[in-house]
Formats: sequence, C-alpha cells, structure tokens
Amino acid sequence: MSIPPDLDWRLVEKSIEECIRKAVEDSGAKGVVLGLSGGVDSSVCAVLSARALGPERVTGLIMPDRESSRENIDDAIMVAEHLGINYIIMDITGVVEAIIRLFGHSYESADKVAKGNVKARARMTILYYYANTMKKLVVASSNRSEYLLGYFTKWGDAAGDLYPILSLYKTQVRKLAKHLGLPEKIVNKPSTPDLWPGHRASDELGADYDVLDKILYLLVDKQETFKKTAEIAGVPEKLVEQVWDMINKSVHKRYPLKTCSIPGKVIC
Repeated sequence: MSIPPDLDWRLVEKSIEECIRKAVEDSGAKGVVLGLSGGVDSSVCAVLSARALGPERVTGLIMPDRESSRENIDDAIMVAEHLGINYIIMDITGVVEAIIRLFGHSYESADKVAKGNVKARARMTILYYYANTMKKLVVASSNRSEYLLGYFTKWGDAAGDLYPILSLYKTQVRKLAKHLGLPEKIVNKPSTPDLWPGHRASDELGADYDVLDKILYLLVDKQETFKKTAEIAGVPEKLVEQVWDMINKSVHKRYPLKTCSIPGKVIC
C-alpha cells in the first residue's frame, strides 16, 4: 500500500475542476489568476483551472526577482504556453528593494529569510491587485504537506480565494500532475520556493517529501504514535518528533486570527 494512498486521479481531477467552476460562478468572477513558479503545484493548479474554465479565463503571473532561477522562469513560460493561458512576466526586484530600503538595508545585505518573505508577500499583493482590477479570483497552490508543516509565508504565498490542491500531499500532487500529462521535468522537479539562490525545500525541512508525507499521513490522518510511525515509515523516531514539532509550532499559520477574548463580547 502506498503511503499516502493512491487515489482515483480521474475522479480527483473532475472534482477539483467542478470546485473551481462553482467557486467562480458563485462569486460572479470573470476567471482566475495564479502565480506561476515553474513548479509542480502551480502547474497542476494552472492545468485544472484551464480545463475547468477554459484557458481564456485563466491568467498566470510569473513574478521573478533578480535572484530567481532562470530555469524556473522558463518552465513557467513553457507551462503557460502549453496550456494556452494568458501570462504576464513582471520583475518584482524593485518592489522588494523599495521595502528593504525603508530600513536602510541593501538587497545584498538584507536578512535572507526576511527578504524571502517580502518576496512572497509582494507576489501576493500583485496577484490581488490584478484580481481586483480584472474581477478574478486568486488561486493558491498550497498543498497539504506545506500546510501541515507551516512551510509557507504567512499572508504570502498561501494567500488565495481558492485552494484546489490543499487536500493533497506533495507526493499525491506529483501523481496527479503525471495523470494530467504534465512534462516529467515538472512532475519530478526538486521542490523549491526559489526565494534565494540554491533554495531547496529538503534542506530546510530535513527530508524529502516522499519521506515527510509518510510521516505526516501516519501522524495526522492515521493518528499513529511516534514509535509506530517511525516503524512503518522506516525512519528514525527523532525525525518523526521533529516533524511533529514543526506541525505544532506552525499552528499560528493555519489559524492566523489570534484574537483576545473580552468578557461579554462574542466573535462570530
């Protein structure tokens, strides 16, 4: 048995497409816009959106900065042109630099992680500006693995009006991508947020998604113990504990509205 389990990908495809169609119809929007990174998640969301609405109602924004991988930009263009969707390339270096300079920092000297988060939030702002002016919904490409681990920028790359693949683990997204006929290069590309040169998800998370997804599925979906999870996944128990720690420490990202209760007041 595969962990996480294989699904009926044809049914998954149809279900997500119907979800996208209904969301757009219910909102009265003219279509959707999404950030295209050249990675498997945004590519899958682009395919499903194009099939659900027609390519003419889907726009992809490719938003590199001067540190972005040229390969990822080219892959994003390839996906957009293959699908026949409209796409716009806009360099966000100036936007990011303007924010950093407010604090007297240069592009080169700014803290790497803080600058990376500025990039993610700048892209979110650009997506919503476009969506507002064009009367479209923003499609977010976050997956279940990133969501549970908190591996996203709060108020940044996880922001959206619609989350087509949030129920799917990263390894499941790759299988769906293969089912949808995306190029092998996209399907098997190493995961990277591409927020700085050489940025790789596995370096930050401590393992590849094929390992992490097994742990997440067993801990969260099956509610196994640390010991049992380690045995089934074939990993050290210490890694299981580290994953559980990431899940707990990122709760504020999944439930971001931390409110203060006031006697006699009810928050709806």
